[in-house]
Amino acid sequence: MENLINKSERSPNTLNPISLAFLGDAVYEILVREFLALKGDRPPEELHRLAVGFVSASAQYKAVQKILPFLSEEETAAYKRGRNAKVSHIPKGASPAQYHSATGFEALFGYLYLKGEATRMRELFNIICEEPGK
Repeated sequence: MENLINKSERSPNTLNPISLAFLGDAVYEILVREFLALKGDRPPEELHRLAVGFVSASAQYKAVQKILPFLSEEETAAYKRGRNAKVSHIPKGASPAQYHSATGFEALFGYLYLKGEATRMRELFNIICEEPGK
């Protein structure tokens, strides 16, 4: 996924981690929607239900657990910046640990997007989508 809009020279390391998470949320949502759309025609209600299974804080918490062993030091640092960021509220459906981890997860995807690391985002997404035992 190429940086579609802004070819900024600003380093993602200089951005507020909440801004990275804001962007990463959208980037990850696009990856999820593409994945689900390409799996076959389904009614919109089913696509939405399946997408929530990927993008909820608890689902992102589980996704982080799958990819953490594969992250580079730089990627881990981007994740931790987001995870440790001060958030204004925690949704009812998530524990504080899940929500902070999900924020870090989204910050990582925002970071990779701004760095133009489409291949790496897809590698991590593929790890998330792997069936257990494969």
